[in-house]
Amino acid sequence: MADTAPSRETALAIARLIDEGKAEDTVVLELGELASFADYFVIATVRSSAHLAGLARRLTAFLKECDLRPLNRHKRATQKGWLLMDCGAIVVHLMEKDAREFYDLERLWFKSQKLPYWSKSS
Repeated sequence: MADTAPSRETALAIARLIDEGKAEDTVVLELGELASFADYFVIATVRSSAHLAGLARRLTAFLKECDLRPLNRHKRATQKGWLLMDCGAIVVHLMEKDAREFYDLERLWFKSQKLPYWSKSS
């Protein structure tokens, strides 16, 4: 995908925002040439459906400030324990612990590179 530098910085900023919202095990995977549909995955574990809903609201507000509009609209996604927010070059996965362990996206995308990021809780 074109123009990866802003996408990289945005992916790292999303990770920091999610991490500061008390998500656990937040990671940023750089997919590079492994996928044609996205450049980055941001994956984090949430504690509950209420926590997921709160982070989703916070993330939506942040994306609006960045003038990014998610390509998908999910109603009541928080009831399933997994919210996928497709922002084009960046795909955000907010998952409850059971869903994250079951789908194990880091293992599925094991050839991707994990990007370090800094947050207040790091």
